[in-house]
Amino acid sequence: MSDKKSSYLRVKDYSISGEEFQLLYNNELDLLETFPQPEENKLSEYYKSDDYISHTDTKRNLLEYVYHTVREISLKRKLKLINSFKAESKTLLDIGCGTGDFLETALKNNWEITGIEPNESARKIANSKTNNSVFDTSELEKLQANSFDVITLWHVLEHLPHLENQVALLKRLLKPNGTLVIAVPNYKSYDAQYYKNFWAAYDVPRHLWHFSKTAIDKLFQVEKMSIVKTLPMKFDAYYVCLLSEKYKNGFMNPIKAFWVGWRSNMKAKRSKEYSSHIYVLKRADF
Repeated sequence: MSDKKSSYLRVKDYSISGEEFQLLYNNELDLLETFPQPEENKLSEYYKSDDYISHTDTKRNLLEYVYHTVREISLKRKLKLINSFKAESKTLLDIGCGTGDFLETALKNNWEITGIEPNESARKIANSKTNNSVFDTSELEKLQANSFDVITLWHVLEHLPHLENQVALLKRLLKPNGTLVIAVPNYKSYDAQYYKNFWAAYDVPRHLWHFSKTAIDKLFQVEKMSIVKTLPMKFDAYYVCLLSEKYKNGFMNPIKAFWVGWRSNMKAKRSKEYSSHIYVLKRADF
């Protein structure tokens, strides 16, 4: 990773610790890095909250209701996407699978599934839905090389330490003609520019990295992988804006959040910079 970095923004952890972090701009990769990054053995402390939404199936408030409603729609779209790859053996690895809903959906559609989830409580919920097909992170390195038709990381890559090592591992696990699917927030979106340090998708320090299209392209080029398709995640803008309004003003303000989210999606029609993107990648050395 390049040493050429400059200060970009100071951002607070609004959801758990209240600590402040810097975002450093990596000029070589067009990437933002959270600084300082927590020590690896302390990262889990920043996830210990009943409000950490991807680790729970509860619907206690507006934010959780919106999240789970959008998730139901997204699950159908995710399944349609991976089915479009027409993989023969239909082996799927979902890294950071949370409570296992995507894996459950894939299993019901004849995919042979494997999941990785570091959070013990989320993993327990996921295993109840997937016939115990979900494992702790320590199992990732033990998986056989070239064994998956599709590997998915839905808003997970930004959480993983040792980024370049993770990219190399993903390449190793993917079959030569397999497909890698990565969904990440986009710090160049209109909603990110609008909310600045209140933008919820910075989510420091759980998000260690903050990607642009260029960053994803350059990171995977190193491992001879290339982007074959980039897709928008339009619903993300509304959810992120709802949470950003809470951080900025102390309440969610759904009308304002919807307006900013709508504007972000409208502007992205021209700029192609949506709140989040899905990147579909293939091995370029095959």
